Amino acid sequence: MYPLHFAVTSLFALLLLGQAAHAAPVITKQALQQDIDLVLRTVREQHPDLGLSTSDAAVAAALEAIGRDLPPSMTRDEAWRQVARINPLLADGHLAITLTDWRADTALHRAAGGVLFPFDVAFDPQGRLVIDAALGGAASPLAGARIVAIDGVPVDTLVTSLASRVHGDTPAMRMALLAQRWWLYHWKTLGAAQQYRLVIERDGQRSELVVPGSPDQPRMLQDEVDIARLYRLDTVPGCSAVLTVNAFDSSHLTDFVAFTQAAFTRMQQEHIRHLVIDIRANTGGDDVMWLDGLMPYLATARYRTGSSAVKRVLRANPERGEQVGQIIHTQIATWREPQPDHPAHFNGKVEVAIGPLTYSSSVLFANVMQDFGFATLVGTGGAARRSQSGGVYGVPLPQSGLTLWVPRFVLDPPGGAPKGALLSAQAPWNPNVAPACQAL
Repeated sequence: MYPLHFAVTSLFALLLLGQAAHAAPVITKQALQQDIDLVLRTVREQHPDLGLSTSDAAVAAALEAIGRDLPPSMTRDEAWRQVARINPLLADGHLAITLTDWRADTALHRAAGGVLFPFDVAFDPQGRLVIDAALGGAASPLAGARIVAIDGVPVDTLVTSLASRVHGDTPAMRMALLAQRWWLYHWKTLGAAQQYRLVIERDGQRSELVVPGSPDQPRMLQDEVDIARLYRLDTVPGCSAVLTVNAFDSSHLTDFVAFTQAAFTRMQQEHIRHLVIDIRANTGGDDVMWLDGLMPYLATARYRTGSSAVKRVLRANPERGEQVGQIIHTQIATWREPQPDHPAHFNGKVEVAIGPLTYSSSVLFANVMQDFGFATLVGTGGAARRSQSGGVYGVPLPQSGLTLWVPRFVLDPPGGAPKGALLSAQAPWNPNVAPACQAL
């Protein structure tokens, strides 16, 4: 999942764009049906292996049902609410129908004075929606309170409705994405509100309150552009370190390579013996980030990024005998050499912490670290498939202005895996508990 960035030169420009968005014409049922037909045609003609996550028959039946239920006319958000119901069935974080640039939509909304749901939320171990912080990440006195209802609607009903439009490999991944982007899904599914009536529960006691919407920038949008939040090293000298890597966004490649060089040099100077690489929040990006920024310090043997792959040819290549539409099965022949003599090479115990948001390129990194014995996976697994789709590209849906995302290939892990196998952790990990270094 590549972070998308949005910038404008002035508030005036944002306001003009916002006015244009509000003036956009409605989408008719017939027009959206054309986009639905394009979705089915594109998936059939361009996906390399639809059976990885779903089936042609299931997709066709679901899209037909969506088409039957369409109202006579819709706004873009309403059109998305209709067609995004296919996303859980597609069951692949790289195969989805989305708003074309929801980050830009959010910037426009906030610049025009719009507000959002006022809290960052999480699902507790029992699957209940709880307040984590104020929107934007500031501490809230309500942190930990369970949300029972919002604007008179039981929260379980809301969760079911919102989750029915979320993309992702598994329910676990989709629920993690929903929690991270609750402010977005609530807004785009139910519309914006100036205030929210909440019923919350703490220590067995329920209370009602009215909370104004928040004008603040959501925490995830802050995090993905802040280098200091994306990449961090915390150490206990002479003992352990946690290297947090929250994205593999290649726009940060130069900064990331400089960061990891300094980090591994520091760990060597501080005689670190136990390293945890935390990719629990890393939804992916570009493999070059970890190939250049991490593997020189970690690999102890030759390695490759996968074992086999299947790809769909989108552009003919006569030299290779590849024709458009052809499906090609291949073995990964590129092996990479370790750099054990690197002056900052790490020779201690390595663990990689994974979570429900670990996806795409970060799954490939975890696969390599596990399959070649470079590290043990810890944390929470069961959310992403080990075989990852990739080479993702957007197909514009011209009638609605939405986007269909489609992968170009599927890559199997270096050690191979049964079809559908999920990335799993060998042990839990609590970031708040330091390891007992004397036991290492």
